[in-house]
Amino acid sequence: MTRYARWAWRLLAYSVATLILTVAVVQGWYYAHVLWWSQHNPEQTAFMRARLEQLQSRNRAAVLRHRWVPYERISAQLKRAVVAAEDAKFVGHEGFDWEAIQKAMERNERKGAVVAGASTISQQLAKNLFLSGERSWLRKGQEAAITLMLETVMPKRRILEIYLNVAEWGEGLFGAEAAARYHFGVSAADLNAEQAAWLAAILPSPRRYERGRTTSYVQGRVQTIIARMPAAKIP
Repeated sequence: MTRYARWAWRLLAYSVATLILTVAVVQGWYYAHVLWWSQHNPEQTAFMRARLEQLQSRNRAAVLRHRWVPYERISAQLKRAVVAAEDAKFVGHEGFDWEAIQKAMERNERKGAVVAGASTISQQLAKNLFLSGERSWLRKGQEAAITLMLETVMPKRRILEIYLNVAEWGEGLFGAEAAARYHFGVSAADLNAEQAAWLAAILPSPRRYERGRTTSYVQGRVQTIIARMPAAKIP
């Protein structure tokens, strides 16, 4: 082997080793945060920070409306409504709903565009906690890795508790407590079935629905969610 070939192989080996080390450090950083948040409440997520930056680009005095409440102070109606609407198999799966993913892929293939998703609550939480809104295979791969970390470290109850406390429910509005008080003037603990179903129904596009605003589509979704709620299993 010539000196040039040996140098090239050595450079390749160093590059691969550096890449592996970098990936390990990055994943270790994510894992350390997941471990911390299994016992401590996140004050803010990557998604919340990004939304605050957007709001403050228009109004420097803008702030987020957010107040953490523990799991037991969130209405069981809201827990059931969100699981029924977003992830019916939440309690039973290990982070991914493979049947839903397959159906979404088939539907997107028929339409020739991305018209359906199949993200579980765990996947949504992984994205909200750490990632940007960009769409790429690299970001989806990182989302999957973080989802596995969440499912390995946290019980389902903790995953759902964090999700309900950091989900977006309006312009600068995050978490079940802020959402319940803004939209209905009650605490998260006092939400009834219809109120909970309405909050679950707007989760895919929460900033479209100001206080008191609804549509025939949302009302239809509310009735569907209410019908599914009795069968929804929560941790």
